[in-house]
Amino acid sequence: MTDSSVDTAVASPLSVFERYLSLWVLLCIIAGLGLGTLLPDTFQQLAALEYGSVNFVVAVLIWFMVYPMMVSVDFTSLKRMHERPKGLVITLVVNWLIKPFTMAALGVLFFEVIFADLIDPANASQYIAGMILLGAAPCTAMVFVWSQLTRGDANYTLVQVSLNDVIMIFAFAPIVALLLGVTDISVPWATLVLSVVLYVVIPLVAGALTRMRLISKAGPGARGEARVTRFTSRMKPLSVLGLLATVVLLFGFQGQVILEKPLLIALIAIPLLIQSYGIFAIAYAAAYLWRVPFNVAAPCALIGTSNFFELAVAVAIGLFGLNSGAALVTVVGVLVEVPVMLSLVAFANKTSHWFPAAQQTGQAAAVSPDKETT
Repeated sequence: MTDSSVDTAVASPLSVFERYLSLWVLLCIIAGLGLGTLLPDTFQQLAALEYGSVNFVVAVLIWFMVYPMMVSVDFTSLKRMHERPKGLVITLVVNWLIKPFTMAALGVLFFEVIFADLIDPANASQYIAGMILLGAAPCTAMVFVWSQLTRGDANYTLVQVSLNDVIMIFAFAPIVALLLGVTDISVPWATLVLSVVLYVVIPLVAGALTRMRLISKAGPGARGEARVTRFTSRMKPLSVLGLLATVVLLFGFQGQVILEKPLLIALIAIPLLIQSYGIFAIAYAAAYLWRVPFNVAAPCALIGTSNFFELAVAVAIGLFGLNSGAALVTVVGVLVEVPVMLSLVAFANKTSHWFPAAQQTGQAAAVSPDKETT
């Protein structure tokens, strides 16, 4: 991607709807709880629409969420990997060597030790599994928005997201299987691999083919990127609706458990909040000590802090079921992510003077094609 094409594909700041995403998720949680109580038979019928541990309704909703994001990823940007090596090293180390393991450790600490008297052991293992799934799925979509809000390097952000997607294809399943095994949770490998194929590989291939077709019609460079941006903008409402409908479904199935234990969501949120702020601190401190320019330091710290929750939700449902504790944890991750990330964006902008000035190599001041939630 050329610098000029990046300029034409700058993401818009958070819209009012996106800025208050946690509020809409909360409202959908309430709606799900109410509908699950009023229409239990309907939700059970929806749960029965599955084959091979894959629920068809949820699969369609997840594809609505993931596909537009994949269209925006430009894998030709990987040829620019050498331009910001420090940021990429921090991103890769935090995302794949630190974050999954700290998330698993926090899950064990809170749900088997600190909250041991509040949570049934069988449910505790489910919550730990949900945290593992979130920890092994670093964000690939909303990073573009967070980077833009911190005036991040557009080319670097695109490279780190593209590289992350490639690594996720090969690393997500083994890391999840390893950590589930260490925490004595059964690992159904067939379902795990199927989930990666369904929710990463297929959308990734479909997105790449769609991107190629859009650019071939408009031509390379600025015109092609503008066409991609228009396409993903038109798809955004479907993506957000898919997310909110999934939340309604999950909480419809979880309604009875949550109503019996109203503090459950708060208990789940505590280790997720600690993980988010802790991971950001590690990456941000590493960037500070390594004297990484701020326009790279901010996005490289933010990508590991947020999660690819669409994938985590889908895999949790495939592995453990719609009404599982693991699925509940992944949705609570959605609830806490946006306010956490906005607070970290504000902190990063206030501390930008801690870092060297941006390297002037023609990069745009923001990021990339309009992106979806995650």
